[in-house]
Amino acid sequence: MEKAHTKSSLKAKDEAKERLYDKSKATPKTTAKENTKPQEFKLHTEQRAYKRAMFNYSVATKLYLMELQKKQIEKVQKIMEEEEIRMLRKEMIPRAQLMPFFDRPFFPQRSNRPLTIPREPSFRMLNSKCWSCNSGNELYHFEHAQAWNY
Repeated sequence: MEKAHTKSSLKAKDEAKERLYDKSKATPKTTAKENTKPQEFKLHTEQRAYKRAMFNYSVATKLYLMELQKKQIEKVQKIMEEEEIRMLRKEMIPRAQLMPFFDRPFFPQRSNRPLTIPREPSFRMLNSKCWSCNSGNELYHFEHAQAWNY
């Protein structure tokens, strides 16, 4: 029996070896895939760089416009100051005044403004220590009046 067992085991081993050998030969070759083309992609850094460049450009244009506006304002102010100086110099030139007419007498006219009504002055002594006396509060006035009598 042992021989039968060994023969069958040898037979099984041979069949297994043949199967492995056949499998290595019989494995179908994989078909070659078509060449794939990579998809185009954009990195976020490129987008950020573009946005940053646009931002820098807008800031630069704003600064340039502000500088132009500042120069224009300074130019207008300079022109105005020069004009004021010119006017002041023109006014500073001494000019002769016309002689008054002595052949006609001068009659002053009465003013149309109403007369001022005089008020009596207040010569009351104010106590610098007691500011509340001047506030009009009768209670404080009464207390301080009592204290002054002693």
